Amino acid sequence: MQTILGANGQIAVELARELGSKYTSDLRLVSRIPRKVNNTDTLVSANLLDARQTLDAVKGSRVVYFTAGLPPDTKLWEAQFPLMLKNALDACRTEGAMFAYFDNTYMYPQNSRLMLEDAPFEPVGRKGKVRATMATMVLQEMARGEIPILIGRAPEFYGPGKTQSITNALIIDPLKQGKKPRVPVRDDTKRTLIWTPDASRALALLGNSSDAFGQTWHLPCCDDRLTYKEFVGKACEIFGMPDSYSVIGKWSMIIAGLFSKQVGELRELLPRYEQDNLFDSSKFKRRFPEFKLTTYQGGLKQIRAESISATE
Repeated sequence: MQTILGANGQIAVELARELGSKYTSDLRLVSRIPRKVNNTDTLVSANLLDARQTLDAVKGSRVVYFTAGLPPDTKLWEAQFPLMLKNALDACRTEGAMFAYFDNTYMYPQNSRLMLEDAPFEPVGRKGKVRATMATMVLQEMARGEIPILIGRAPEFYGPGKTQSITNALIIDPLKQGKKPRVPVRDDTKRTLIWTPDASRALALLGNSSDAFGQTWHLPCCDDRLTYKEFVGKACEIFGMPDSYSVIGKWSMIIAGLFSKQVGELRELLPRYEQDNLFDSSKFKRRFPEFKLTTYQGGLKQIRAESISATE
């Protein structure tokens, strides 16, 4: 049996779809209110803040994927995320289950350095410190060697459905509504974006590759790193909109954050938009050369088709 902890987010839904279609018909989805993705899925309602409920949810699992998410609320992250992860690791150790941890880059330096899997943890803000603490917990468990563990780390998302990212919120969602997109901070720095279904497919592949455990992996992204100017140009063309956008300056976003808690929670990420964001996934591509990446054009066309279908 394979189990997904935190099974309702976009990454988890795509992961369940991939696991169910290619790897197993014995899949357990765990969240407070789980919903089936595949007809054969088993649903378990559990609160990952509760150690006993987490252990019960993991029982009998061969591989456990941790894809739990929380709203972008700093205090919530500090209070809940490390405890959720600790309960999951403890449960997997008790059950002898393999553990695949889905991670992001909040703890990485926010500069133009090429980021490999051994990049140092230099978090800028409180949420970054939480993610650094969590990643360190997983690395320590990996070093302990009692259970097989891997980390699959992704840069910023763009994607279909309810993908949550700055790129979706400021560029893709406005285009869906026929509105002019906006770009955070600068439009001339190179961005590394990952298509959410690609991230999920890659995590499923890692979780079903025995030699992938005991390592950190950068999940695969397109080598063609676009600036937001180039990305918006592609998106506007595909959505049939004028190639026009506005740039929201750093100070404008900081001031907006004084009046909007949601915008304020993004403040610690702003330095990454001031310079090139160079996330390297060549390690994954060398190990899995057959993995097919979704092009920006292909991803944007899929989002466009989805938005048209939703209005029909």
